[in-house]
Amino acid sequence: MGNPSWFKNVIIYHILIDRFAGFKSTYNWDKPIFLGGNIKGIIDKLPYLINLGINTLWISPFYQTTAYHGYHITDFFKVDPHFGKEDDLKEIIKECHKQGLRIIADFVPNHCSKNHPFFINAQTNKNSQYRPWFYFTKWPNEYLSFLSVKEIPKINLNNKEAKEHIINAAKYWLSLGLDGFRLDHVIGPPHSFWNQFRKQIKNQYPNVVLIGEVWMMGIKRHELKTINIKNRFGKWLLGSSSDSLFKEYIGELDGVLDFKFQELIKKHIIQSNLSKNVFNKYLKRHYTNFPQEYFLPNFLDNHDTDRFLFLCKNNKEKLKEAATIQFMQNQPSIIYYGTESGLTQTKSIWSTSTYGDLQARQPMNWNKKNEDLIKFYKKIIEEKKNTT
Repeated sequence: MGNPSWFKNVIIYHILIDRFAGFKSTYNWDKPIFLGGNIKGIIDKLPYLINLGINTLWISPFYQTTAYHGYHITDFFKVDPHFGKEDDLKEIIKECHKQGLRIIADFVPNHCSKNHPFFINAQTNKNSQYRPWFYFTKWPNEYLSFLSVKEIPKINLNNKEAKEHIINAAKYWLSLGLDGFRLDHVIGPPHSFWNQFRKQIKNQYPNVVLIGEVWMMGIKRHELKTINIKNRFGKWLLGSSSDSLFKEYIGELDGVLDFKFQELIKKHIIQSNLSKNVFNKYLKRHYTNFPQEYFLPNFLDNHDTDRFLFLCKNNKEKLKEAATIQFMQNQPSIIYYGTESGLTQTKSIWSTSTYGDLQARQPMNWNKKNEDLIKFYKKIIEEKKNTT
């Protein structure tokens, strides 16, 4: 039902809207505040992206939110004013399509902000129609959330009304012309939700792509109660990026982000724990676990992990070696904004217990771009296009 074959070998550019373009200043970038990056800023930089050679954009959540990164949603049907207006979203979709680019967006079905009006109503009114939309363990202040983050309560997607609300929001944004979604925290909602989600979406939009973030990094044992996967304890023991976890979504999603590739490339290039032959053997074995039509988009880094360049101590030759291997695979390839221009960080995201991820979300280095690295990325992008 609906196979978006156009996605097979795309080159994706992953953008965190607030940190990419449109901000007037980078002051206080290391604080969890809105810097001012916006959709218009991305539109202004489309010539740069087209010149780079990418053919698909992936933008972070643009929905009304309480947080600069967009994952704490207060209205699933509105564009947050920090990022622009709905007309700006329509414009970037139109401009991308005019230039031959596809555009996908993050979609976040599992949770919302505790400041979402539905949750506020559920928490303040014992008889609220929205109370069953959430998992209160002891009303009003104890409830399941995204892992242990009380700021973002978990939505009960077994509830018919809640499920319809979320699926209708997804359909609304696709109606404006988006080419698909990167689906956040896929292991949170139940499989029954994903089956219904896929069925409804593909019935109306058969060619959109649905790619899941299926990852268990950093999850603690007591947080498994917020997860809906088969044999969750066993998979948790297997580690953050097991093939058995990825396989669970065959037939429900079009594919999943390939955290296994990222894990293997780090062991090969950065830690030197895997020789070239062993790396290739592990990678081949990994790919044989999945049907050809199941996409495994690969990446070196993203907004939740340390930048690859930082991990290899800013050795650009190692980054080039890793990117060359990445782009040789018969899968979609993702560039996290700034990786192609030498954007790095000064300390690990894991070095502090609060807001360490800001290190990997630094503002795009427009004034300090590494032109040699950009030239290299243009070359491997062109080579990938010519061989697929």
